[in-house]
Amino acid sequence: MTDDATLRARTDELAEALSLGATRIERTTAARVQQAVQGVRERLALGVDHTVVALAGGTGSGKSSLFNQIARLTFADVGIKRPTTARVTACSWDDGAQALLDWVGVDRERRIVQADELDLDGELTGLVLLDLPDHDSIEPKHREVVDRVLPLVDLLVWVVDPQKYADDALHSGYLRESVGMEASMLVLLNQIDTVPAGRRDELAADLDRLLVEDGLQGVPVIAVSARTGEGVAQVHEVLTEVCERQTVAAGRAAGELSAAARLLLSQVSADVPWDLGRAVEREVPALVDATGLDAVAGQVGAAVRNGYGRPEFTRPDRDAVTLLRARWLTRAGAALPAGWQRSLAESVAPADALCNATDEAMRSLALDVAGPRWARAARRTGWVLGALGVAALVFAVLVATGAVGLGAPWPWLSWVVAGVLLVGCAGVWGALIGTRRRLARRRAEGVAADGRSALAGVLADLLGAPTQTVLTEHTRVRVLAQSARDIAVDARGGGRDGLPTGQVQAWSSTGAIPAVPAKPSAT
Repeated sequence: MTDDATLRARTDELAEALSLGATRIERTTAARVQQAVQGVRERLALGVDHTVVALAGGTGSGKSSLFNQIARLTFADVGIKRPTTARVTACSWDDGAQALLDWVGVDRERRIVQADELDLDGELTGLVLLDLPDHDSIEPKHREVVDRVLPLVDLLVWVVDPQKYADDALHSGYLRESVGMEASMLVLLNQIDTVPAGRRDELAADLDRLLVEDGLQGVPVIAVSARTGEGVAQVHEVLTEVCERQTVAAGRAAGELSAAARLLLSQVSADVPWDLGRAVEREVPALVDATGLDAVAGQVGAAVRNGYGRPEFTRPDRDAVTLLRARWLTRAGAALPAGWQRSLAESVAPADALCNATDEAMRSLALDVAGPRWARAARRTGWVLGALGVAALVFAVLVATGAVGLGAPWPWLSWVVAGVLLVGCAGVWGALIGTRRRLARRRAEGVAADGRSALAGVLADLLGAPTQTVLTEHTRVRVLAQSARDIAVDARGGGRDGLPTGQVQAWSSTGAIPAVPAKPSAT
């Protein structure tokens, strides 16, 4: 996949992640991520044929002088004075950057394009150089312009001087916020001619230390002097190679996406262990108690055994249901950031809806208290056999006492008949009672099982499904943000490989880069 295609895909993924998490993350974070997504899309739409390089720095750092040195002209030669307002000045090495400059917001009267004084040699074709207002100006509009333009540039060049290179406004306000975009940064230590030769290494080492403390790794630092021209040829070397490679724009876009993705990742958790089935199973007993399900099931069994009465469910205990819901949210959202916890609470059903659904589920249960179908016939048969057995027993007594004069075989036969009838009666009633008890147990167990299943369904539908949706979206945001954070562009330059500093003499925040003779500048 090409750099452009990769960047567009990752931008779309980050936009999807933002869409899923927009209402669940901090507003400032959402705004910054949205700004990055929109900026990268607009930059890619303009193409990467041009490389936008911005000189940024504080008051007195010498940005404008370096701008003149790099452009090999002075503003006075083309009739433009150093701006004293919050306006950006641009110099482009061809006339095809007008749309790009419109996007950056450079006024047309502040643009120099294809001027005779540029000493065009083709080395910087595609370069667009910006001179930004001072970021530490007492005029608030100056910083507003700097803050607006910085995310739009492909290569950010910070110009510092020996007196103010440790200024906290620069480090806390900008450099520490640029971690992850080292591949699109360069630091110029200007006015090096004012530093004694014996102190230059010490000064560079201190600046290097500050950059590392800011979290910036591998940022090249070039010592220059706008007054004497020292080091400017090395800056030309960097810009020339950047323009030749034409991947700094992609690298800057990748850095913007990575930084935005890290912000988004700070709004999600690393992992949220949760299992729907286990969560429902854990809360069903509490809902059983709130509805009195076990008591009603027992009453159904008693009604089947005794043959009378039909129990009814009362409305669930609202306090118990409210407590259950709060406990569910605590357990499910324990690992979630605050914004996602609020979203989870808004997604699951409120306590009243949970009460209503539970009540409806319980009232829909079949509470069958009828006995066996043959119970009535069995009772009648039992009564008949009992009555006949008693009558036979009386008859046998009368025969045995001689009150009824009957000969053999009636004395013993009457006893046998009476015994058979009474045993038959006992058998019928025993079978009926045993059957009722077994049926009562099955009915009670069935009501309890059906009720638990219904309650589990209520929990799964009203609490579980919304929770699963929120947690799935949370995971999706994390996966998409990680993909955007880990973006890598073509290794020809930019991206994770950093600036092409192999041909220049520079310090770096990860160690010194060996000095190589710089290419003479064109004059």
